[in-house]
Amino acid sequence: MFTYGSVCSGIEAASVAWQPLGWTAAWLSEIDPFANAVLAHRYPDVENLGCMTKIANMIRKGEIPAPDVFVGGTPCQSFSIAGIRQSLADSRGQLTFSFVDIANAIDTARKKINQRPSIILWENVPGVLNTRDNAFGGFLAALAGEDSPLIAPGNKWPDAGCVFGPRRTIAWRLLDAQYFLLAQRRRRLFVMASDRSGADPTKILFEFDGSRRDTPPSREAGPETTWPVAPSLTKSSRGVSRCGEIGGQDTIVACNDVAACLTKAGSDQETLICFRAAGQDGFKPASISPPLLKSTGGGSGVPTLQWGFRVRRVTPNEAETLQGFPRDYTRIWYRFKIADDLPRYAALGNSMAVSVIAWLGSRINDALSKFQTI
Repeated sequence: MFTYGSVCSGIEAASVAWQPLGWTAAWLSEIDPFANAVLAHRYPDVENLGCMTKIANMIRKGEIPAPDVFVGGTPCQSFSIAGIRQSLADSRGQLTFSFVDIANAIDTARKKINQRPSIILWENVPGVLNTRDNAFGGFLAALAGEDSPLIAPGNKWPDAGCVFGPRRTIAWRLLDAQYFLLAQRRRRLFVMASDRSGADPTKILFEFDGSRRDTPPSREAGPETTWPVAPSLTKSSRGVSRCGEIGGQDTIVACNDVAACLTKAGSDQETLICFRAAGQDGFKPASISPPLLKSTGGGSGVPTLQWGFRVRRVTPNEAETLQGFPRDYTRIWYRFKIADDLPRYAALGNSMAVSVIAWLGSRINDALSKFQTI
């Protein structure tokens, strides 16, 4: 089947999403100590190349293979509205061009051995669309094979679009994890590109013959295409579901199966998510959470469970569920003991949402399989 190479691999949402398709990882690339420990534990037979800046030369020298699919989410902090947002002035932002260099090296190497061009998948925060230095226009130009940054009509990049350049066709689109069977609001930008002689990214990324995934789903009763909110939940003035009371001995008085509710740590907002009881094995997500964030210490950005006046953090297992990972995926032996919660939260907050990557992978798989039969 198909192979993929991954940079800024984190804890490898791509591998969790794509191994069920029969794909194999050619190599990974990560430098964070805890994420590296997770990769070593979960994928001991896959080489972790470390810093991504050396990978392009390794491909050109034939030291590592040029895979069918190249995926990565270069650091988002330089583009995020939650950060300093120095964009390309930040060395982390410059890694976007290292990403393009690797993509070019892969396609050059594949062409030499008469293989079809790779499919490139890049993920980042929505803030990259509107930086003052037009970082996204520069990134598109580099992928497309243009000499100068592309300029958005009206100087504002839309949430979805495509570019047909001399080197590659490129499509991009904002996707929200809450519409992919995950109980979390997590909007991320996905950019897909391929050489003009390869598969068409616009046909992979855009659904011309089906329902779109940027329209909020109905919260009314209907077929269970996602985990529904229990029907007896009442609505607050902000339109957000609320849960029941807490009984004696911390026993939750369920509002029709709902076990507890999530709010963002330190927030005075209304309830943001509910969990349905799932027996002694934990909670099953039912409604919608704010996005998981990388913890910066003191629990900042870590969602909490709340009922009545009682509050507790989301467990790492529940955070794994919100991102689509298997239970205990990040529960590894780290620094001579079972990993603490904070590095697990940080790694999960930095990761891609598995179910979104799985959906994209299935569409890429269909496109590449058609090429094999031609």
